[in-house]
Amino acid sequence: MSTIISEAKEVASTLEGLKAGERISWLYETFGDRVIASSSFGLQSAVMLHLIAQNAPKIPVIFVDTGYLFPETYQYIEKLSGQLDVDLRRYVPKATAAHQEAIYGKLWEQGAEENRRYATFNKVEPMNRAIQEIGGDIWLSGLRKSQSSTRANRTFAEQQRSTLKVYPILDWADAQVTSYFHEKKLPPHPLESKGYLTMGDWHSTRLPMEGEDAESTRYNGEKYECGLHEASSENDFQI
Repeated sequence: MSTIISEAKEVASTLEGLKAGERISWLYETFGDRVIASSSFGLQSAVMLHLIAQNAPKIPVIFVDTGYLFPETYQYIEKLSGQLDVDLRRYVPKATAAHQEAIYGKLWEQGAEENRRYATFNKVEPMNRAIQEIGGDIWLSGLRKSQSSTRANRTFAEQQRSTLKVYPILDWADAQVTSYFHEKKLPPHPLESKGYLTMGDWHSTRLPMEGEDAESTRYNGEKYECGLHEASSENDFQI
């Protein structure tokens, strides 16, 4: 365990002195097939996808399709994946949305415990399976400190059981993301223009009311993380 913790600290220290594209290049050059990435195709996902395409396009990018995304998100996936050269791998839950609702009802309407079950079925288990099948143990994600209070104290690399999670744009401010979109002429998510501040499944994401921030528009303000990026949770990966 001490060796694993030491690796996380060394990776975090190295990344701190590099730019985002350099971080991704260094990770792939150093760790090769151990490196994977994930994308939710949310409002700001194009940044990480473009950085990967430009600096390490061989990194597999896992997309967990819950079956509950907005139609506009699926349209965005088609557009971005056609425009950017990334190795996209789509994973789905073992049971379809219709099957789950027939057996369990609408889990997201049944309180915190059933919401955790929903996350396990539709997000954690497919991601777990993807990591096991692809074989990587260093997982790149586009989390940023400025996105929510739950992410403010993250470091560039942290251990989640046997998976090392790495955040190449952790220190980017919102303005830097916006600038990158304009500079690289990346298409925005279709729902951004409608006023959405963050993006997830249709039943856990809503438009903000006056004065609300992004955290308030997810899960009725009860939480922000979907289960994949919780710092400490029973949903942590078991691989």
